[in-house]
Amino acid sequence: MIANRYPEKELDSSNIAILNGILIAMNLRKKEMDISISVNLPSFTIGPDAYDDIKKYAGFAGEKVAIIGGQTALEKALPRLKPAIQAAGLTITAIEWYGGEASYSNIDHLAALNQVQAADMIFAVGGGRAIDTGKTVSAKLEKPVFTFPTIASNCAPTSAVCVLYNDDHESAGSYRLHAPAVHSFSDSTIIAEAPEQYIWAGIGDAISKEMEVSFSAEGRELAYNNTIGVHIVQGANQRVLKNGLAALEAAKAHQESPAIDNILFEILGTTSYTSVLVDHDYNGHFAHSFYYGVTVLPQGERHLHGEIVSYGVLIVLQLAKKYDELKEIRDFMISVGLPTSLKALEIESDEDLKTVLDKAFTLDHIQTSPFEINRQMVEEAIRKVEKLNHSFDAL
Repeated sequence: MIANRYPEKELDSSNIAILNGILIAMNLRKKEMDISISVNLPSFTIGPDAYDDIKKYAGFAGEKVAIIGGQTALEKALPRLKPAIQAAGLTITAIEWYGGEASYSNIDHLAALNQVQAADMIFAVGGGRAIDTGKTVSAKLEKPVFTFPTIASNCAPTSAVCVLYNDDHESAGSYRLHAPAVHSFSDSTIIAEAPEQYIWAGIGDAISKEMEVSFSAEGRELAYNNTIGVHIVQGANQRVLKNGLAALEAAKAHQESPAIDNILFEILGTTSYTSVLVDHDYNGHFAHSFYYGVTVLPQGERHLHGEIVSYGVLIVLQLAKKYDELKEIRDFMISVGLPTSLKALEIESDEDLKTVLDKAFTLDHIQTSPFEINRQMVEEAIRKVEKLNHSFDAL
């Protein structure tokens, strides 16, 4: 049995049985530290007939399903999802809007609903915030969760991390499940029909993982799970760069494409494998600190997670003095329209940038680095990234 803690709140039981589906579950005894390591890898199906596998991967969990999702996501998914649920021999106890934000108040509201409590499992449908809401509700109720992404904007469907927010949309940090969803079902037809901005943002988020994890782990003796997590993500950026533009072109045309599938494998597969394997210390760096900082600004609501993170990637590459990678990634970002300037994120004043950095430095991402990084170094890195644009004078 493994203890499960709901952020800032205790679950009714201190121990839960991990029902979340696992491709690999290993307990490795580390003799020198006398602790065990549990490795729970994502399990997923990607393709136009993904929902046909519901019985195969969810049938063991019971007969009753509560669906939690975004409004648009439910409109798009339910015409294909309901027949698949029926064909799997399952019944629906509830179809609930997630509330518009992955917040504690929405999570508590959904978890208190009798029809949600009556279900044997949770189906989380939509984008990252809807899915992270469903994942956290499942943890609070000690029920297995299955995810059904309708857009490809981040790795939430297959990650064990839940990014949470306050009701005012400012970041409230993250909550890590003990395992990812039992299984994720990605209907590539639905994802191809979504606005291309979502896979565009997913590409921006995906390019952060290899760089952030590798930089955080550089020069360190790593435990087994961290070593494997770092190795798995190597080469991911080259594959994203190879397929990114073609995937966006297919998404704009709302056509299924091998390029879209290849990008989904990186977003929902590679990056999530690494996210699940590595410890918190190695799971992010300043690219994500920068994102959390931007959520404090009103204009942060007008920009997607991966869009903001991608600019943060440039900052970290500058800090790491990896100039060849910086040029390669930046050139790719320009080719697909990802932001390479603060102006593109509507951060055009010293005051706004100060607000972003004030929030960013409340987080612990940069504490795990190959060398000590302070605020002055980050500010200097931003200056140098901005100098590449010859367009930002406030600094």
